[in-house]
Amino acid sequence: MNDDEIRRVLGLLYQDDTLKTFASLVLGATGGLAEKSLRKLESGGLAARDESGAWRATPERFRDLLRSTAEPAEQLGPEERVLRTFLVDGRLTTTVMKRDKRLVVLRYIATVFEPGVRYPEKDVNVALRAFHDDYAALRRYLVDEGLLSREGNVYWRSGGPVQV
Repeated sequence: MNDDEIRRVLGLLYQDDTLKTFASLVLGATGGLAEKSLRKLESGGLAARDESGAWRATPERFRDLLRSTAEPAEQLGPEERVLRTFLVDGRLTTTVMKRDKRLVVLRYIATVFEPGVRYPEKDVNVALRAFHDDYAALRRYLVDEGLLSREGNVYWRSGGPVQV
């Protein structure tokens, strides 16, 4: 299928006579429909005759057009799938998850801290609050998993992936 077929279907639905005829078919009101409009819809794949010769709408045409123009689904790795599941618009939807999934999310969060830089607790809280309102739990998870280290009220990154 191509753009011309999509334009043709949209053009049919733009015309009052074929739009009303298509709507009538969808609603099951097939009496008194103009044969000319039915033929136009048939040529665009929006109407068909069944075995008894009665007209019916073929809305599956829209699905076919969408599928023909859709780009293939993006292939995601397992870590990317976890991140897309638990991070929506850059915010965590929950902090309660299985440990292996939580580690994927925590490694991602740890990347906001530069290796070798020491951060006061206040700055760590601000950075973590961008991900979830329970920043204290996130901070505790990061320390417990060895992604951040702490001495007093000063934190530094001690694990996780490093972008080169």
